[in-house]
Amino acid sequence: MTQLPKSEQAYRLIRERIESGQYVPGYRLVLAPIAGELDMSVVPVREAIRRLEAEGYVTFEANVGAQVSLIKETEYLHTMQTLALVEGHATALAAPQVTPDQIARAREINARMRQSLVGFDPQAFTELNLEFHSVLFEACPNPHILELVHRGWNRLKVLRNSSFSFVPGRAHESVDEHERLLDMIERQAPVIDIELEAREHRLATLNAVLTHQEELRHPHDERATAPAA
Repeated sequence: MTQLPKSEQAYRLIRERIESGQYVPGYRLVLAPIAGELDMSVVPVREAIRRLEAEGYVTFEANVGAQVSLIKETEYLHTMQTLALVEGHATALAAPQVTPDQIARAREINARMRQSLVGFDPQAFTELNLEFHSVLFEACPNPHILELVHRGWNRLKVLRNSSFSFVPGRAHESVDEHERLLDMIERQAPVIDIELEAREHRLATLNAVLTHQEELRHPHDERATAPAA
C-alpha cells in the first residue's frame, strides 16, 4: 500500500484536529512539535500549514506565527445575537416546567464547570456549558423556538468556536451567572426577568470575545493613550 506523502500526512492530522476542536481558534501551530510527533522534518509540516492557510483554516499573525483561524467576526456576532434572543426566550418559557430534579442536575453540571477552571480545557468547558443550558431550555413548550435554539448551537459548532479558548476569564464569570439564573428559576422569578437574565448572559460572552478581537487588532492603543505613570 502506497504511503501518503509527508505533507499530506501533516495536512490530514492538523485539519482533523482543527475540525474536531482539539486545535481551537487562536491555537498556535508550532512546526517543530508537530514534525516531531509525525517523525518528519518541518518542511512538509510547513507545506501543510500553507495549504490550510489557503483553505482558510489557518492564518499568520505578526509576532505570533501560524494559528488556527479565528471565526469570522460578523458570523459569530449574528449567531450569538440571535441565540441570545431565542435561547433567552426558550429558557423563560421553559422555566415554569423545570423540576427540582432538573435544577439539581444543572447545579451539578455547573459545579463540574467550576472544578474544570483548574487546568482549564475550553473545549470541555464549552461542552459542559451546552449540557447546562440544555437542561434549562429543553423543556420549552414551543418546538419552533426550540428548533431555532438548536440551530444556533449547531451554527457555533460549524464555526469551530469555543469562545472560552481565547477569553478564559469569561468562564469564571459564566459559572457565577449560571448560579444566578438557577436561583431565579428556583424562586419562580417573573418570566421576563428570567428571559433578560439568560439573554444578557449570552451577550456578555459575545461582548468579551469582540473586545478581545478588538484588542488583537489594536494591541498598542491602550498604551498609546494611557497617562504617564
